[in-house]
Amino acid sequence: MTLTKTEIIDQITELGFSKKQSAALFKTLLEIIKNSLENGEDVLVSGFGKFQVKDKAPRRGRNPATYDDMFLDARRVVTFKCSGKLRRRVNGAE
Repeated sequence: MTLTKTEIIDQITELGFSKKQSAALFKTLLEIIKNSLENGEDVLVSGFGKFQVKDKAPRRGRNPATYDDMFLDARRVVTFKCSGKLRRRVNGAE
């Protein structure tokens, strides 16, 4: 089962916020994270993990359907590394 944006907003609402406040709060949090990553900044959430932007170099690739060689441009990707605390919790050790 996947936790959706609506379910997260519903859980925030259970803390005493209105539905509108909960949605605005969650949207603002996501915008802060997206803007930081867009600017190349890491986002560290203590006890949860670290979102990082990494640069990928250009490289040669191959189209799997036609086997034609192609050139893949340089790009930036977002990676996530979970904290040890989260890893232990997911694995039932905490």
